[in-house]
Amino acid sequence: MKFRAQEEYGLRCLLQVAHHGAEGSLTIPEIAQAEGLTIPHVAKLMRLLRRGGFVKSVRGQAGGYQLSRSADQINVGEVLAWLGGRLFEANFCALHAGLMKLCTHSIDCSIRSLWSTVQFVVDQTLSKVTLADLFSGEREMSHWMINQTQDLLPVLGQH
Repeated sequence: MKFRAQEEYGLRCLLQVAHHGAEGSLTIPEIAQAEGLTIPHVAKLMRLLRRGGFVKSVRGQAGGYQLSRSADQINVGEVLAWLGGRLFEANFCALHAGLMKLCTHSIDCSIRSLWSTVQFVVDQTLSKVTLADLFSGEREMSHWMINQTQDLLPVLGQH
């Protein structure tokens, strides 16, 4: 399991717009240059982010992209789910039945339990993080994440 480039670069582009603030906007070429990406790739990502309701386009001489909500109201889990989906969807087992109509493990599956728990932990973790939280440096964010996820340990025992 891994995150694709679309989630990584989409989140980075969104963070560039968030860093710029509510007063101004960033153009696709400005975002592309700041992130070291091609203009067509950034254009595709920004179109996805606009469709997801995370950014809005601003027309005119000072046009470009702005956040559609403040950075502290945009949840990272929501962004990643929009850009690439979740790690484990409810229909996952139906899509991986092999040559059978139903998975041979559809009644009692320890693997499904594993993926479901992983998805739960990912959802719980990402739901606590906003774009504004990502303004900090790596060290601060690492400490913040450790503090935020401490409460997951008792919950996992109940899941």
